[in-house]
Amino acid sequence: MVADIMHGLGAYLASLFAGPVDLVVLVGLLGQALFTARFLVQWVASERAGRSVIPVSFWFFSLGGSAVLLGYALYRRDPVFILGQSLGTVIYLRNLALVFREKRERGG
Repeated sequence: MVADIMHGLGAYLASLFAGPVDLVVLVGLLGQALFTARFLVQWVASERAGRSVIPVSFWFFSLGGSAVLLGYALYRRDPVFILGQSLGTVIYLRNLALVFREKRERGG
């Protein structure tokens, strides 16, 4: 039974990647790559600091990935994806505003 499920899943995934890749899919993959890169940036920054930190670049990668994925979702007309990325985009913009406000208040 488990083997049948795994075989079916493998066949399904193979069918997704077997056809030609269009530009829209490449844009979606770019957005996902940006979104994933934010975790690598955060991980490296935390390892260097020896504690958990969230660098400003994390928010820029988050915003960039979210914006590209939102565009992809709008093109695909996927309401679940659109709602999820819309909220994230607002949150990332707000966090960047807070970061820059703090820098301005500190005089930097």
